[in-house]
Amino acid sequence: MFNMDFSKDNLKGFILALSSSAFIGASFIIKKKGLRRAAAASGVRAGVGGFSYLLEPLWWLGMFTMIIGEVANFVAYAFAPAVLITPLGALSIIVSAVLAHFILNEKLQKLGVLGCVMCIAGSIIIVIHAPQEHPITSIQEIWSMATQPAFLLYVASVIVLVFILIFHFSPRCGHSDVLVFTGICSLMGSLSVMSVKAVGTALKLSLEGNNQLLYPETWYFVSIVVTCVITQMNYLNKALDTFNTAVVSPIYYVMFTSLTILASVIMFKDWDGQNIGSITSEICGFVVVLSGTVLLHSTRDFERSSSFRGGYAPLSPTLSTGLCSGNAEFFKYEEVDVPSADEMCLRRQ
Repeated sequence: MFNMDFSKDNLKGFILALSSSAFIGASFIIKKKGLRRAAAASGVRAGVGGFSYLLEPLWWLGMFTMIIGEVANFVAYAFAPAVLITPLGALSIIVSAVLAHFILNEKLQKLGVLGCVMCIAGSIIIVIHAPQEHPITSIQEIWSMATQPAFLLYVASVIVLVFILIFHFSPRCGHSDVLVFTGICSLMGSLSVMSVKAVGTALKLSLEGNNQLLYPETWYFVSIVVTCVITQMNYLNKALDTFNTAVVSPIYYVMFTSLTILASVIMFKDWDGQNIGSITSEICGFVVVLSGTVLLHSTRDFERSSSFRGGYAPLSPTLSTGLCSGNAEFFKYEEVDVPSADEMCLRRQ
């Protein structure tokens, strides 16, 4: 059941996360329409190197809408734990799918509706059993959490894995194995979310009269955010340019959300004080959201493949070896309404 602590802080974060999903989901549709207009006017699609969309006001409206959503999501982390906020990012997919059904005439089939219902049900489970946010009074307190041995071990592991993926696997199989680029994005994303939460908390405390901008730890976290986001943008662009979006999206969501929750549990100790039942319920809720997300993406990929390839069977978005085969040629023939890289790169930061 909800408690008073939830109604004060977690509820604020929950509402901000919902608002973020609504704005970001709507931005997908607005930007798609802008991309279509730009492609119709110039004859060159963004997917093949065209930049005419930069002159399209509708595309910029979509960008502005997305920025509002990301700001709301940024602020949400200052009020609620990442265990609650991060999985709610799946709701933007529902908003996008529903609006696409009515505005872009991209029909949402029965399996797609089931995926939406699963995402909503899983989100409700997570919200009901979400841990309360531990009160934080200074950026130094967050810094002490970030420098505890367990989290330093996690950070070291992430850095080692990222370097191995970038310098060993990326040149050899980055363009044939979807897990390489998405793995880099997800690993860096888990660190960026922790830093975003630290910066957001510092700004919140500063606005309350306890200035945290004077401390070097705040700016250190800012530098981590910038570094991680730039790296994510670079390798997410590579992933989306190489593989089918309907394959990249669910895999990225699974890896990014799982690693972010793990990092938050280690650094902020979100599950301390919770009983086994609540933790199990949160995990089950996340699995339900995850399943609904994959199902929804699979359904939309099938619809695109059927309409554009004459019923050709789509690539199955699973973690099997068949998934990891190169499909750049397939991607080249997709329509302009495929979400652009910048719409994905900040998803659930």
